[in-house]
Amino acid sequence: MNPIYQHNESEQDSWDLAESLMQQARAMMREAEEALDTWRTGKEMNRLRCARRGISTTDAEIRWSASSNAKNALTTNNFSTGLATMYYNAATANYARALYLFATDETER
Repeated sequence: MNPIYQHNESEQDSWDLAESLMQQARAMMREAEEALDTWRTGKEMNRLRCARRGISTTDAEIRWSASSNAKNALTTNNFSTGLATMYYNAATANYARALYLFATDETER
């Protein structure tokens, strides 16, 4: 329980929900970062593989972007980023609600 927000149960519930949503958002951002790292690593490995075969960097990028591994990594990154944004926005709303409940409780005293 957060010592600052302990005036009433609704206020505490909003705060706890916001904290939970922030944890979810951070987890989604970690997934997005891992997917982006997968994409970068795959792109570099593909570039090196193509360079050994005498294929130009431009053609290597075209081949990589058309591969299913690249598409999956970008799709995962976009999806996870979208979810993280949703969770961050929901957490913001719940923090605002908790602060509102805190302020209205203070004025009633």
